Amino acid sequence: MKKLQGAHLRKPVTPDLLMTPSDQGDVDLDVDFAADRGNWTGKLDFLLSCIGYCVGLGNVWRFPYRAYTNGGGAFLVPYFLMLAICGIPLFFLELSLGQFSSLGPLAVWKISPLFKGAGAAMLLIVGLVAIYYNMIIAYVLFYLFASLTSDLPWEHCGNWWNTDLCREHRGPKDHNGTPALNLSGTVSPSEEYWSRYVLHIQGSRGIGSPGEIRWNLCLCLLLAWVIVFLCILKGVKSSGKVVYFTATFPYLILLMLLVRGVTLPGAWKGIQFYLTPQFHHLLSSKVWIEAALQIFYSLGVGFGGLLTFASYNTFHQNIYRDTFIVTLGNAITSILAGFAIFSVLGYMSQELDVPVDQVAKAGPGLAFVVYPQAMTMLPLAPFWSFLFFFMLLTLGLDSQFAFLETIVTSVTDEFPYYLRPKKAVFSGLICVAMYLMGLVLTTDGGMYWLVLLDDYSASFGLMVVVITTCLAVTRVYGIQRFCRDIHMMLGFKPGIYFRACWLFLSPATLLALLVYSIVKYQPSEYGSYRFPAWAELLGILMGLLSCLMIPAGMLVAVLREEGSLWERLQQASRPTMDWGPSLEENRTGMYVATLAGSQSPKPLMVHMRKYGGITSFENTAIEVDREMAEEEESMM
Repeated sequence: MKKLQGAHLRKPVTPDLLMTPSDQGDVDLDVDFAADRGNWTGKLDFLLSCIGYCVGLGNVWRFPYRAYTNGGGAFLVPYFLMLAICGIPLFFLELSLGQFSSLGPLAVWKISPLFKGAGAAMLLIVGLVAIYYNMIIAYVLFYLFASLTSDLPWEHCGNWWNTDLCREHRGPKDHNGTPALNLSGTVSPSEEYWSRYVLHIQGSRGIGSPGEIRWNLCLCLLLAWVIVFLCILKGVKSSGKVVYFTATFPYLILLMLLVRGVTLPGAWKGIQFYLTPQFHHLLSSKVWIEAALQIFYSLGVGFGGLLTFASYNTFHQNIYRDTFIVTLGNAITSILAGFAIFSVLGYMSQELDVPVDQVAKAGPGLAFVVYPQAMTMLPLAPFWSFLFFFMLLTLGLDSQFAFLETIVTSVTDEFPYYLRPKKAVFSGLICVAMYLMGLVLTTDGGMYWLVLLDDYSASFGLMVVVITTCLAVTRVYGIQRFCRDIHMMLGFKPGIYFRACWLFLSPATLLALLVYSIVKYQPSEYGSYRFPAWAELLGILMGLLSCLMIPAGMLVAVLREEGSLWERLQQASRPTMDWGPSLEENRTGMYVATLAGSQSPKPLMVHMRKYGGITSFENTAIEVDREMAEEEESMM
């Protein structure tokens, strides 16, 4: 059967189910479909790729800030609760879909073609995110190269990019140990280096007037795309090996920064501020929403990366175990990163004699302003700066690998005959196209465009996609069928915990997040800059476009069927005749001999029914449906 599938990819033929064995005499019997698509080359490739994908920049610059602003140590209560309700179940669901079908985010909707628009929406979202995410990696490369010097360029004022407000936020102190200079109303050298030299944002009047391209940033962005392309050149066979370094080395650097941080004077001040429990915060709905959002975005559910990685697994890979390893490991990494970050911020707070909350920031401001400034206060500042940005580089590359692999896999799975033999060339074209689209981010006002993309590309649209996926799998395809498929893969059915989360808790929580994000909508801003109305409208349309992909996909699926509207909806909702494991040896039960090219009478009758064959076959098709229903009931 897998040999016949290989022939199907090599040249267009008439539907295999309508061919006789003599018609297939010219088929090359040595082609292996699964080998043609590719698989992980080692047992740890998949696990490390998932860890690298989930453990990213957000663990360093988003989680610590959200923790201390939402109750410190008390924030861990809603954090781990939301991890149990949303994170772990949705993570396992996405892995199960990918591994069972060995298909990417578009082709996997053979499970229910009516919802294929959700796969297209997922592809649009991950494409927009990949464009601006690689720009962040370009910033990291810029700082990485700038750290290769004896004196960090953001350590002192007096450079051409500095203004009269620039003051070195360190220096001689009086006999009471406080800074001799009044630093209120001044700007640190690291902040002006970031805004006026790296971004050169003073050259732009706003998002509508981005200014000129910054060629140093343009070259860094080019280098970032070259690195990504070289690492995904051979698909998971190459990226699966790169992650052995990029997924593990950040932990070594994080450990070094943690040890160095906790040994600094004033470190405990920052750690205490980071983790001191403030349980009254738990009475606020905002804290629970923040915890759910952190879990949702940190694990990367809904972007298609997890589904894509799992699609390259062997059929019986223990993704149940891997789910808990990755999700819990991601949470622990976030907490450890908070210790490393806030220990240094505590030292910085003591040196500047200001409260910790005045030096702590979230997002790029932490990575490109606060932490670089803290590095200048340490002995061997360039060394620690280089380590920090090298850690950010490896953290960012893992996630970018997943984004690009998701896009390439999705499209090649849709057009295997044309694109799969030329996957490397196609990957290169995708990288070139995204590099060109990302050039606007290298202009003087590029940060405004990056903020707009960050705020809207994966906001409410991503939640709608995940809710749709969850409901389509559990309600339309059926929770019993899905659990039966998992039993076929892993040897056991998911328990009541996963079923309850998939059916009720996870969709309800995501729906609450969606409503909250709409009710509490706030216009985008960057510092004191407020985005104009047309930019806000563009961002909203960006998010709505991914949502509209779902009804558009439904319309296309319905139009492809025949009969009344209700009959079309029913037919488009059912799995296609070739839905199931990709290899014949993995097809058991109702999936026996239902691949394209099979001579089994069951798929033949379904095929004749779908393509307007003899009406007497209808009764046989009904029998097939009845057998499937009886099998589901027997498993309950």
